[in-house]
Amino acid sequence: MIIGITGGIGSGKSTIARQLRAMGYAVYDTDSEAKRLIVEDAHVRQKMEQLFGREVYADGVYQTALVAQRVFTNKSLLAQLNAIVHPAVKADILRWTTNDHLSSTGSQSNPQKSDLQRKDFLFIECAILYQAGFNQLCDKVVMITAPEAIRIERTIARDQTTMDKVSARIHAQDVEGDIQRADIVIDNDGTTPITTLCEKIITMIGSYGGN
Repeated sequence: MIIGITGGIGSGKSTIARQLRAMGYAVYDTDSEAKRLIVEDAHVRQKMEQLFGREVYADGVYQTALVAQRVFTNKSLLAQLNAIVHPAVKADILRWTTNDHLSSTGSQSNPQKSDLQRKDFLFIECAILYQAGFNQLCDKVVMITAPEAIRIERTIARDQTTMDKVSARIHAQDVEGDIQRADIVIDNDGTTPITTLCEKIITMIGSYGGN
């Protein structure tokens, strides 16, 4: 059973994902894997150079800041970037869900097979699960939420940024519609231990018929 884990900035979805890994579940982190594919996938590299120029891999190193600066105020360019990266990630997820996650040792989200590996549920962690269309690969979707004040506090502490910048990012994400579409909504307001929240997720997913 494939489960999507999503949520807005500061909701704690990555903390949930880390705990699920610690509990023995395989979790595919779309953010880190997208970064890996941009560097390692020859087809993606070719498309990126066509879009941004050869300087996007100056001295063989992917220029993250250059790309971020160019797409920040250019929605058309951002859409073209997503049109390169999202299909590559989707294809990688499909490979991963057909047992590659049991043998790969190359990345954090594709852990080496071990006796502790739990194969009943596979998790996909993604902030833009619905926007990227990755929800179509999932049997169920779990949305992690938290009060806005807590999300702002967490993000400021994590990113060393300002309240105004975090608030702007939260409102730009606008996840209310995603909450309505999710199968399970988990409130991560900090009052319940993360382990307990993860156990609740597993129990709720199991009620849908997971093995």
